[in-house]
Order: sequence, then structure tokens, then C-alpha cells
Amino acid sequence: MTVLVTGATGFVGAAVARALAARGHRLRLLARPGSDSRNLKGLQADIAEGSLTNPESLARAVQGCSALFHVAADYRLWVPDPETMMRTNIDGTLALLDAGAKAGLKRMVYTSSVAVLGLHADGRPANEETASTLADMIGPYKQSKFLAEAAVKQAIVEKGWPVVIVNPSTPIGPGDVKPTPTGRMIVEAAMGRMPAYVDTGLNVVHVDDVAEGHLLAFERGRIGERYILGGQDLALKDILAEVAKLTGRKPPSIALPHAAVMPIAFISEIWARLFGGEPMATLDGVRMARKKMFFSSAKAEFELGYRARPAELAIADAVAWFRTNGYLS
Repeated sequence: MTVLVTGATGFVGAAVARALAARGHRLRLLARPGSDSRNLKGLQADIAEGSLTNPESLARAVQGCSALFHVAADYRLWVPDPETMMRTNIDGTLALLDAGAKAGLKRMVYTSSVAVLGLHADGRPANEETASTLADMIGPYKQSKFLAEAAVKQAIVEKGWPVVIVNPSTPIGPGDVKPTPTGRMIVEAAMGRMPAYVDTGLNVVHVDDVAEGHLLAFERGRIGERYILGGQDLALKDILAEVAKLTGRKPPSIALPHAAVMPIAFISEIWARLFGGEPMATLDGVRMARKKMFFSSAKAEFELGYRARPAELAIADAVAWFRTNGYLS
């Protein structure tokens, strides 16, 4: 079976492509011309040049395929131009899935995010039914993913799109070439550049478990349903302590109040606007950290047979990959 994968040059998409190849599927990978191809090394695949902002390239890419995994997204916690992110994550998603439906694909998996879900103020794990509204979404990334998933759900009902939705939590592990915001945090901690932390928490999951969850959703998921693909809930303090243990460093011991980090994020964003690059901290990131981002994967475990390894193994694989690939030099 020929399967189209978007985002295979990126972190999660590359893991999904590797998992599909291990199952014996033929791969077609949508990639922008000149994009970073390091994550494609060793993959036997047909490269379809195109982008989510070019509908004609999407129609060409789906021709001859039997299934689609739409993993690509513009994932940044800070962007100088939010409209670009909105066009990619909303309009591009709808254009691609529409092309897949018109091409007669019988099954499509759309990678959403736990970012679209509600959170509990008391830190209880949220699930697929935890309510949220657009007003709850902090920053353009969350807003774009919320609106994209809502539009996909509407098309499933109104147009009969054969889509299963997955909502990964916080993937870490091998292949984070960019790296992602979470990967950057691990690199900074491994280099001893995070002496302090704020009181927040994340649901940490190995990227290869997320990839396996995508395939399980394709094979066993119900059309129109969404499934959280998560791992283990951990306080940020404990994540940083685990990284410190793996790198022989002293774990951070200074707990900063959220209000103390806001001026740092403000200055970081101004610096990024003036001189380019990614800010060290973002205002949206600090606002999000006010709630613990804990989630339950019980639905995926029960319906799909999904399982995730312990978070310490995911953190160890992430640190080892960053070290091997020169990020910790």
C-alpha cells in the first residue's frame, strides 16, 4: 500500500514514516523544495515536492495513494507573522484532506494536538472530552490547531471525510533536528543552562510511541474520533532533574514564580524581533505554564491497544540522540 506522509522531514512525521516503512508500506513523502532532509536518511520513499500552501501540489501528491497521514504543522510558540501559521495549519490542512477525499482515499489520519484540549486548574489529567473554547487557546499555534481540528470535524460530518484524529502530548526522542520547543528545553538543561524552573508540568511521551499510536489509529481507530497519544505526567522540576542525572549535572533548585519570568520572555521576544531567531522564552509559553499540561491516554489504550514506555526512557533516548548528533557540544 502506498501511503502519503506529510511532515516526514520533521520530528513526529519522520517517526511515523519509519514506523510505516517497518510495516512494509510504500512511502510517498510531501516535502518542500530545499527542506532539511536529514530525517529522511535511510528511508526508501518517493518524494513529492510541494507544500500545504500549494493546493495543486497536494492534489498531485495524493494521486495513486491508498492512505494519508497528515502530520505536518507549523509548530512554534512564537511567530513574527501569525497569519502564515494560520494559513499552513488551517487552510493547508483542509486543502490536503479535501484532496485526499476527492482522490478516494479510504482512510486518513490527522495529527492534531493536546493543545486544543481543555485543562484542569487542579492538575487532574484532561481527556478527549475535557471542554475548551477558542478563548482558552493561548497564542497562534494553539488557536490554529483548535480551529483546524474543529473544521476537520465539521467536514467529517458534512462531507464524509474518512478521518481519524490523534492528539499527541509532548513527544521527545530521536530525530528532533530542529529542535522542537521541548527539545530545545532538554538541550538547554543538558548544557547546564537552566538553573531555575517554574511550577508546571508536561505529559512526556517517546516519539516512537506516538508514531505507533498513529498506525494503531489508522488500523483500529473510529472515523471522527480523536485519541490522545500521551505518556507520563511529570512536573517540569522532575523532567529537568532526570536530564541532570543523565548528564552528570546538578539539578535546578530555584523555583521562579511565573510573574518573574514574564519580563524575561518580554525582553526575549523583543530581541528576536530585532535580531531574528527564536526567543529564549515566550510570553505565551509562560502563560501556558500556569496550568499543568497533564493528559490521560486511557481511551487510546482501551480502543487502540496503545501503550507508552516510561518517561525516563524517552528522556534518556532524547539526551542520547542530542549528544550523538552534536547538540550538546
